[in-house]
Amino acid sequence: MLTGILVLVVIAGSDLWAQTAVTTDLVEERIFLLNDLEFLLDPTNQVTFDQINSPHYQNQFVRRSGYQNKDYRSGESYWIRFAVNHVRTEKVWLIEFYDQTIDHVEAYIPRPDGGHDRRVMGDAYPFNQRTYAHKNFEVQLYPFEPSVQYYYFKVKSHEFADIRIAFRSANRFISYALNEYFLFGTFYGMILIIALYNFLVFLAIREIKYIYYIFYIVSVALYAISLDGVGFQYLWPNFPQWNDYASGIFLYSVMLWALIFTRRFLSTRTKSPRLDLALKIMIGVRTAVFLFELFFYPEFFAFRFIEIIPLSLIYFSGVYVLTRGYRPARYFVIAFGLLLIGFFIRTLVFFNIIALTTVSHYSLHFSFVIEMLFLTFALGDRITILKDNRDRALRRIIHQHEVNMALKDKVTRELEEKVQERTAELNQKNEELAASNTRLVQQTHEINQINSVLDLDNWKLKNKIKVVLEERLLDKTMDYDEFKTLYPDALACYRFLEELKWQHGFACGKCGNSKYFEGTQKFARRCTRCGYNESITAYTLFQGLKFPIEKAFYIAYLAVAGKKSITLEALALQLEIGVNAVWGFRKKVHDRIDHLSQTGTAVQISRWEEVILDRKHSKPAKSAVKMQH
Repeated sequence: MLTGILVLVVIAGSDLWAQTAVTTDLVEERIFLLNDLEFLLDPTNQVTFDQINSPHYQNQFVRRSGYQNKDYRSGESYWIRFAVNHVRTEKVWLIEFYDQTIDHVEAYIPRPDGGHDRRVMGDAYPFNQRTYAHKNFEVQLYPFEPSVQYYYFKVKSHEFADIRIAFRSANRFISYALNEYFLFGTFYGMILIIALYNFLVFLAIREIKYIYYIFYIVSVALYAISLDGVGFQYLWPNFPQWNDYASGIFLYSVMLWALIFTRRFLSTRTKSPRLDLALKIMIGVRTAVFLFELFFYPEFFAFRFIEIIPLSLIYFSGVYVLTRGYRPARYFVIAFGLLLIGFFIRTLVFFNIIALTTVSHYSLHFSFVIEMLFLTFALGDRITILKDNRDRALRRIIHQHEVNMALKDKVTRELEEKVQERTAELNQKNEELAASNTRLVQQTHEINQINSVLDLDNWKLKNKIKVVLEERLLDKTMDYDEFKTLYPDALACYRFLEELKWQHGFACGKCGNSKYFEGTQKFARRCTRCGYNESITAYTLFQGLKFPIEKAFYIAYLAVAGKKSITLEALALQLEIGVNAVWGFRKKVHDRIDHLSQTGTAVQISRWEEVILDRKHSKPAKSAVKMQH
């Protein structure tokens, strides 16, 4: 039954033979691929070490030279038997697993007493549980008397595991580890320097493409430390679960910022709208793939070779824009071309086509560094080209400015000549105008003297006419047209009433107060004591009048004069008012005359003003003082 549980990984056409035991003290280091080792596959993950160590399973371990990395089965256990021929030596020997992303490694190390020590390693466990503070997994061999010993390893990972075992002395391990960490320090130091340099350039010129490039550089650094195991060792040693996602997340970040930087650096939106659309679509597709990997199928993070698609699109975009005459794309094409070469070499190492060496293993790191240097050159070259273009444009501007200044000087000289000519003409015209103005002033003075004489004569004539009319008014022989000469409108009537009522000062009709403000209507006066607003027609025959006051003036004049020659109907037609209105107002005048006759003041009716004003309410004030606002 146990035989049915175990499934041997057999590749058709492959040769089977046993592994030759590696002898200590012959070499300082030897590296074995999985196809160099004896192993068997446990798809159930239930076979124990005691079963593996039994004679029944010893014949199941075979070497398969046709095995390739693509044949790896994730989630299943690989049991590896590693034979070591111990000889007498003073050196300390180690067995090391290169792939630091393996989830679980169980090492069964033989002891001199015949037992086995069990050591558990892998990136599924906190880093501080490791025997050696190193990014890879190492076990130390016990010293033995000359004999062949078998070391067993159980390897299991949820994604692809590159099973490579290094057998080396402790001296060689220390030298190798120091050199490796020195290279890491150089690599990440260069990334830091390049990032800081581009940040300083961004502060100087404020172009957003430098920020995109810095994000790309930082993403490369984070992807590299997650891939190398340095991040697990120094940044998140207590979070082994993060290792399952770190490299996939940071690789997505690398591709995302590379695509964004490509669009910005190559200006594809203006230089090639179709390429710009393709880059946008690639960003969307890569994001969708990343979300699918993150939430539904994390194992897909191991398929890093799909990144060849966006990288190819980026490289093609650079080549296309370069062929269109965009010079800054020169270094861009070289940079991503070298990165593609690094990916290609890493792929050949993955498929065991080329040997695993330090250079081939870290080919992608070298490509990233060279690529970032060339991208920095590309950004600097772009600035240089822009500076040259600016200098050429500045020289053209200066030349054009010189031409404009020469043209300006020529135009200025011509204008000055024209101005001088025009100035001479204007001076001549001004002299003529001055002479004309002198004559006009003299004529104006003469005209003003004549006008003054005429105004004086006119004033005298008007006064004579007014005197004559007033005399005729007193003689009661004036007709309506002559009467309108003295009182043509309501304003003349109101002024007459104002002078008639208050010629001796204001006296309030209610309280007799002599102080007043201007009233609410024109010619009205308001008492400062009682607030009574006295209109101009108050206490006169014209109070409450319903038709124009100048017509009422004439009716009152006729009534006082006692003329009977004009009938009521003719007077109403002449004044263009109703007969009843004429009759009512004339009766009011007659009643006023009768009242004056009965009070013994008939002797004063010789002046028609006596009839108009009610003297009882118009007593002069003792002191008339006008209060202004």
